[in-house]
Amino acid sequence: MNLAKRNLNIGLIGYGKMGKTIEKIALTHNHEIILRISSSNTLKLSESHLNQLDVAIEFSDPSAVIENLTLLSQNKIPTVCGTTGWLEAYDDIIELYKSNKTPFLYASNFSIGVNVFFEVNKVLANLMNGLKSYDVNIHESHHTEKKDAPSGTAITLGEQIIECIDRKSEWSSDKDSGAESLKISFAREENVKGYHEIIYTSSIDDIKISHEAHSREGFARGALMAAEWIIGKEGIFSFRDIMTDIKE
Repeated sequence: MNLAKRNLNIGLIGYGKMGKTIEKIALTHNHEIILRISSSNTLKLSESHLNQLDVAIEFSDPSAVIENLTLLSQNKIPTVCGTTGWLEAYDDIIELYKSNKTPFLYASNFSIGVNVFFEVNKVLANLMNGLKSYDVNIHESHHTEKKDAPSGTAITLGEQIIECIDRKSEWSSDKDSGAESLKISFAREENVKGYHEIIYTSSIDDIKISHEAHSREGFARGALMAAEWIIGKEGIFSFRDIMTDIKE
């Protein structure tokens, strides 16, 4: 896998717990953090500061992400984005990055383990498609500071299942939704870094697969890997492109 061999000037757009974890790891890779944007210093998100960046890592807030990505694309800053809860504007943002010929990589989850879990999910869903005696549901749990629900990871898992299982046509967090809906339940609890479980239930047994994060470090390492990987690239990417590169 080809990662950036030089030290990078990185902008952290979103300097909460995730941004600070990314910073800690980036410094061990001899990169420099030259821009740290939080809700208290958004005025620094200006052309003069952005022109110093090799790459931006965007982990902000659903209310700010679209404005941030618009500005980054207009300034032709290669961008890695892990903020969730904004995908209704995804196509518009992609068009901006394409028109500005700037690489962009979005992932609902940057954990390598979760991205392996995505692949396992698709294999299992394909196997379960013909087994109509099984219903399928998703449950996710995160820390109380997470603002969007269900999580972007849970939605990604749900969309993968819907693509594979003919009897499911949509996902819903409404427990009273119809049988054609894939139900996603969620909880917000103290000290939960991230837990996702997929449950296939029948009258005779249950089949479950799950992923549990123990710290933010896995997400941060994946985001930094993506920032190193995207340098010199052209186009729109997902974390699966990096996983494919790893396998090759």
